Amino acid sequence: MEATVRWSLVTAIAPVAWGTNYFVTHEHLPAGYPLYGAVFRALPAGLLLLAVGRKRPRGQWWWKSLVLGVLNTSVFFTLIYVAAQALPTSLASMIMATSPVVLMLLAWLINAERPTSGALVGAVIGIGGACLMLMTAAARVDLLGVAASVGAMTLSSVGYILAKRWAGEVDVLASTSWQLTWGGLLLIPPAVLVEGAPPALSGEALLGFGYVTVVATAAAFAAWFAGLKHLPAGSVGLVGLLNPVTGVLLGTLLAGDSLTGRQVAGIVLVLVGLLLGQPLVSRIYSGRQAVSNRAG
Repeated sequence: MEATVRWSLVTAIAPVAWGTNYFVTHEHLPAGYPLYGAVFRALPAGLLLLAVGRKRPRGQWWWKSLVLGVLNTSVFFTLIYVAAQALPTSLASMIMATSPVVLMLLAWLINAERPTSGALVGAVIGIGGACLMLMTAAARVDLLGVAASVGAMTLSSVGYILAKRWAGEVDVLASTSWQLTWGGLLLIPPAVLVEGAPPALSGEALLGFGYVTVVATAAAFAAWFAGLKHLPAGSVGLVGLLNPVTGVLLGTLLAGDSLTGRQVAGIVLVLVGLLLGQPLVSRIYSGRQAVSNRAG
């Protein structure tokens, strides 16, 4: 029980850090350079973890880390940028909020990790809460943006499940460092072709990238993959709903936004769904459902 709670808290570092990333990027990093931004985010983070872990890939991990780097970094960051340009933030976030269900289904298909009824109920409640929290007035729907957002969510979910499947072969710090390094390196050619020379960075931008690199990427991805190694995929996916919660609360604290009743209700539902999806609570819920079914 204590280990489960501990790993849930470790995993929560990732979505909370990712929730702060948008604010830092929007306020302190140069606009118009999304690919270089991804390179500056992923490559230094990977090299930092590589320096700490001091391990290089061996054998099959050369291609496995490359696959994970493509799915979880290069393609993911690129598609997220396309979605961010084509869709309102709220709509893109609502699409990404369905990732717990996608993770559960892929974990079932790829890793034979069958979701519990408690996790499924928690996912429905949590996703409903995220949509309630993020819902805004009707906005333009760009099919390319929707496709990019769905693609980003699906391909990264495949990457997360593969990372979980291979997690017992190497330590988390090493595999995270390799895939971030690969992902950053693979983004350099398209960045040069599309965006030309890299942007000049001010002191403010350097500090911003420092935060994004160390906290929102190196620490966050290491925490996320550690959670995937020790917890069911569905539970980790539900913890990921703390990302939009962090974004909403950060907007309230730093941008002077006021929380609406709908947003408060959405946050409560997300937290309830997250709790129901955690292994211990989920087992209790599933056990009670089984007893109830037998009694019926």
